[in-house]
Amino acid sequence: MRVGILGGWLAGALAVGSCATGPSAPQAQWTDPITGMVFVQVPAGQFVMGSPPGEYMREVQEVQHGVTVPEPFWLGAVEVTHAQWTMVMSDNPGEFAGQGETLPVESISWFQPHEFLGRLTERSSGNRFRLPTEAEWKYACRAGTTSSYATGDTLNPHQANFDATPATTGEGKPTPVGSFAPNAWGLFDMHGNLWEWTADEHCPYPSEVGVDAVASCGSPLKVIRGGSWYFGDDSARCALRYTHEPQDVGPSLGFRVVRERAIR
Repeated sequence: MRVGILGGWLAGALAVGSCATGPSAPQAQWTDPITGMVFVQVPAGQFVMGSPPGEYMREVQEVQHGVTVPEPFWLGAVEVTHAQWTMVMSDNPGEFAGQGETLPVESISWFQPHEFLGRLTERSSGNRFRLPTEAEWKYACRAGTTSSYATGDTLNPHQANFDATPATTGEGKPTPVGSFAPNAWGLFDMHGNLWEWTADEHCPYPSEVGVDAVASCGSPLKVIRGGSWYFGDDSARCALRYTHEPQDVGPSLGFRVVRERAIR
C-alpha cells in the first residue's frame, strides 16, 4: 500500500472496499426497447486503479492511483451479442456468426462499435450510447472488491471462460453471454469470454488521485480489458491492461455499452 504517494485517500479507500456502494447492494436495471440490451446502474464512488505490489502476474504499468467516478452510469450487463449487433447493423463480421445469437459479437475493430453506437443513439429517444472509459470498466469489474478478480484472488473455469475452460467444458470459443455467475453488481463476463474495447488511449497511469475521464495522450493504441476465451487467467485480472491498434480485429475482441441520457 503506497500511502506515501496517495496519502490518506488511498488508505481509506482500501479500508472501505474501494467504493461508496457495498458489493452486495442491488443495482437498478434498464432495458433498451430496440435491442433488448439490459443495462445495470453502476453507482458513483471512489476506487483504487492499478494493482498492489505482489498481486499475481502484476505488471509495472499497473501504478496504483485513486479515481473518482463522479456520477452513476449505466453499463451493459453483458457483452453485445450477435443478435443485438445484427438488429442495428446490416452485416455481421463475427468469426462465430451463425453459431448462436447469444454469443458475443467479435472480430470487430475499435471503429466498428462506434458506428453501431451512433446508429443506436439515432434510433433511441433521449439516450446516448458509448464505450466505457478504462476507469469505468475497471470500477465495474471490481464491483466493490479489492482482489485480483471479483471472485477473489483466483479464477477457475467454473467462474469464467478463459483458456483453462476448454479442459473442463470442451468449448475453446466464446460462450453465450451470461453463462457464468455475475459479479456483485449484476455484470456478467467481466472476466474472460471476450476482450472488451474501451474508449481510452493507452496512456501511462498518473500517481495522483483524479476524476475519471477518457485518457488521451497521442498513443496509437487503444486499451482493451477483461481477457478472453483464448487467453489465461492472468489476462482476466481486473487490473490487467492490454492494447490493440484501433483497426485490429480478431475472434476474441468484442465490447459492451454505456448508456447515458442525451443532452438535448
